[in-house]
Amino acid sequence: MKVNARSLIVGGAMTAIAALSLTACGGSGTTTEPTTSSSPAASASAPSEAGSLTVWVDANREPVLKLAAKDFQAASGVKVDLVIKDFSKIQEDFLRQVPTGKGPDITIGAHDWLGNLVNNGVVQPVELGDKAADFQDVAVNAMSYEGKAYGVPYATENLALLRNTKLADKAPATFDEMITAGEKSGADFPFLVQVSETGDPFHLYPFQTSFGAPVFGTNADGAYEASKLELNNSGGEKFAQWMAEQGKEGTLKTSVDSDIAKEKFVSGDSPFLITGPWNVEAAEKAKIELSIDPIPSAGGEPAQPFVAVQGFFVSSKTENLLAATEFLTNYIGTEAVQTELYKVGDRPPANKAAFEAAKSDEVVAAFGEVGANGVPMPNVPEMAAVWEFWGVAEADIISGKAKDPAKRWDKMAEDIEAAISK
Repeated sequence: MKVNARSLIVGGAMTAIAALSLTACGGSGTTTEPTTSSSPAASASAPSEAGSLTVWVDANREPVLKLAAKDFQAASGVKVDLVIKDFSKIQEDFLRQVPTGKGPDITIGAHDWLGNLVNNGVVQPVELGDKAADFQDVAVNAMSYEGKAYGVPYATENLALLRNTKLADKAPATFDEMITAGEKSGADFPFLVQVSETGDPFHLYPFQTSFGAPVFGTNADGAYEASKLELNNSGGEKFAQWMAEQGKEGTLKTSVDSDIAKEKFVSGDSPFLITGPWNVEAAEKAKIELSIDPIPSAGGEPAQPFVAVQGFFVSSKTENLLAATEFLTNYIGTEAVQTELYKVGDRPPANKAAFEAAKSDEVVAAFGEVGANGVPMPNVPEMAAVWEFWGVAEADIISGKAKDPAKRWDKMAEDIEAAISK
């Protein structure tokens, strides 16, 4: 798998503090013109109405959608106009244009925009029906809000543990095992994860979940409930204490940002790096013999990374809902099209059959398997109020600035609850 640009997951999550919502699972990867058509078989239920659809898409995925659109028009008579957009500006433009009737019928987007889009009334549910079973459960859950599916997912992305097999010959089951193996390797860093001076909740979240401290609680359907902040439960306070201990030991450092973590790993200065697929190519170029493993638990429970999902949403103002639904479910959602989207985006496909085919790439298979045990990044709009307080608290605790880790963690939760209630 070749990934030539750093994912927007991390950048999006950190810039979300000042944004309408997060910009996760963004458009990176090599743009490759498909050599063969990815057309699914024409559906017997092709929409009868004529007309056209306008679809916003980023430049990387436009060549694939162009082929799918051609096939769809031949089968249905509905023309699909593709408009290439800068992924980082799509959410803002969509929110501004849909209410005026000038927006698209369909847009590409990130799942964690969803709460914001729903609350602003610019998207509508998509009837997946039996086709929901064609997709990874975590992807369907991510593209759902308050029990309703609002989009068709096409790709997932998450963190895992990169291991230099020359320095560590087996995957660690626990954090302590990882540190012991790292120290025995003789490398300068027993393990690496980016933290930086502003903290990094996204990269540290697997460790936090291993203490039983999710961001929010969930309802019976598994949907996040923003009214149930769980960051500061008893597990959260234990996680805070753990971060303070790791800061004192030097295993977590606010001086280690994304560039330093990547540089030190590819130079062989650590056997372990927690990161996403965007750093695999650099390690491969450095001739590091890699294994991609689950993230080890620090607190005794499973270490679950956030999973970011990318998909397509339908505008609440579309005048061709049947055609939009048909195009998404019977074309964009198919194994053939999602396989082509995987080829240009290098992310595990959301479609199960496409993912099985993509698993011939060991990197995709490994990240996908870790992601299957992850949790969707919250798509509730209240999440925008969480990131800044969360990251700063982590940095204060790890650096030792906060003398009482549990008290600082509780203060973070109070600040988040106050921001959410505004």
